[in-house]
Formats: sequence, structure tokens, C-alpha cells
Amino acid sequence: MVTGIVLAAGSGKRMNSQIQKQFLEVQGRPLIYYALKAFEESCVDRVILVTGPDSVEYCRREIVEHYGFSKVFAVVSGGSERYHSVYNGLEAAKGSDYVLIHDGARPMVTPEMINHLVKEVRVHKACISGMPAKDTIKITDAEGIVESTPERSRLWTVHTPQAFEYILICAAHERFREAGCPAGVTDDGMLVEAYSDQPVKMIAGSYTNIKVTTPEDLPLASILLREQIE
Repeated sequence: MVTGIVLAAGSGKRMNSQIQKQFLEVQGRPLIYYALKAFEESCVDRVILVTGPDSVEYCRREIVEHYGFSKVFAVVSGGSERYHSVYNGLEAAKGSDYVLIHDGARPMVTPEMINHLVKEVRVHKACISGMPAKDTIKITDAEGIVESTPERSRLWTVHTPQAFEYILICAAHERFREAGCPAGVTDDGMLVEAYSDQPVKMIAGSYTNIKVTTPEDLPLASILLREQIE
């Protein structure tokens, strides 16, 4: 049993919009539509949509039912932090052998990316998608003074989906909660790195798999989605 957990519970403060970013229209569809469509057309068995407490019924009616996403078997409420939302999704995914966790603000995910991760996670148990960094990266101190320059050939930008053996990612989240949920966790791969002995495999995704975070991202997402649709 492979379950996709699609996160759409963020407030989107950096978008400077009264509408939550997952519901902003891009190419005539709400942003969250595109990630759900990719999972619908992939090899996953079922999908859980995690959204804000006030948006659960709206998502059921206006997103899942309206667009006919038959693989979405649950719409659950998220939490104040990303890891709360993931945890709630994992709770709803009981009975799964593997889970893929995806940020709904990445509309350019494709069924092919998802299928590739499903194949790889069966071998490696923990896989994250990303791409080699194109830019030189600097590490600075609190005042912005450069402390070091890591070797670029070993640096990757991390995307979603991220795929895990279900019992592995659940155990990592439980240990994280027992530790008091330390600050600074930005993805689930970090939890597996920190709270398990399981190596995490990096899987090449696509440079087009952008995350829509600020208003400047919307025009690019619109262009990329138009090309994908065409």
C-alpha cells in the first residue's frame, strides 16, 4: 500500500494575498489541483490531503469532489507547523507500507517523478528528491560575514515528494516529538537523518519542480504549467 500525503495547510503569508496560496488560480485551476492531479495519475494507491482546519469541507467539496479525484480517500486538518501537518497525515495513513510526502505548493510534480520515487523507496526505504545546486553557496555568520564556501559539486537543493517506509518515518516523527520538536526542521528527510540510522537516498527530480512561495513565483509557475498542459 503506497499513500501520497499532499500538504496544503500553510497560511502563505509571504504570498501577500487574502487567499491561501494553495487556492490561488493558475491557468484556470487552483494551485493545489496540479499536485493532486499528478498523484491521481500516478501509481500510488491512495492520497491524503492535509489542509487548514477551516478549509477541510471546502477542499472536500470544491477540490476533491469537483475535480473527481477518486484516489483522495481522506481530507484531514493540519497543524500550526509543517511537521504537525505531516504527523496528522501519517496518522490518517495507517496501514500503508510506504508514504510519499509532498508540498502542495509544488504544482510541477509529475506522475513520472512520483512513480520513480515509489520504485526507489522500495529499495532504499528513505528517498528525497532534489537537484544539484547551480549556484555557489556561502555559509555566513549572524552578521552576514562569510565563514565558508562548501564544495558545490556535493550540494543539492531539496524538493518534494519525499518517500519513506511508513514505519520508518512514523518512528522518526515520534522520536522528534519526544525530543520536544526542536526548531530548524524543514523537511522529513532531516527527521530521518536525525532520528534514525537509515541512510537517505537523494533522487534527481527536475529543476522545473519549483515551490510557489512569493508573488514572483506565480508568473513562472503559470508559464511552466501552460507548457506542461500543452
